[in-house]
Amino acid sequence: MAENTGTATAEGLAELAGEGVRRRDFINIAAVSAAGVGGIATLIPLISQMSPSADVLAESTVEMDISSIQPGQAIKGIFRKQPVFIRNLTPKEISEANAVPASSLRDPQTLAERTKEGRENWLITMGVCTHLGCVPLGAGEGEPKGEFGGYFCPCHGSHYDTAARIRKGPAPLNLEVPEYEFTSDTVVKIG
Repeated sequence: MAENTGTATAEGLAELAGEGVRRRDFINIAAVSAAGVGGIATLIPLISQMSPSADVLAESTVEMDISSIQPGQAIKGIFRKQPVFIRNLTPKEISEANAVPASSLRDPQTLAERTKEGRENWLITMGVCTHLGCVPLGAGEGEPKGEFGGYFCPCHGSHYDTAARIRKGPAPLNLEVPEYEFTSDTVVKIG
């Protein structure tokens, strides 16, 4: 009987040792899993805060009615919390802009590169001076348009022509043309 007890005890210890390894494995797996869940729970808010907020997403595009803008007139709108200028160029303004050789400009662009084909009279630009971010004058009625008939930045004296190209002053670039498309003859979608 002593042998049976000894044998039973040795077998029992072997079984317990096997269960001990299984318990240890389970504890390791549980600890790694808990750490993984904790890591993911920490990363989700960090990653989601990098996404644009709801107010930015709401302003990612804007539609503007251009039916009331007469030739030679410009209006100011808001796109992504910044001013945008929409100008209906006259045939004279178009010919003046086309007469300037692009190679003579600081930021060489033709009027055709800044407008949509078939709608060369509609010039849509951001209303932010490329020097230090002031808002140029010239879109509102009675505002000074500068020496070249386009826009004038009163902060540091940059002058833009009728195609919103920099012609004089410290601004390094033309006024930016945002992405836009005409959804109808009277509505433009910016963004």
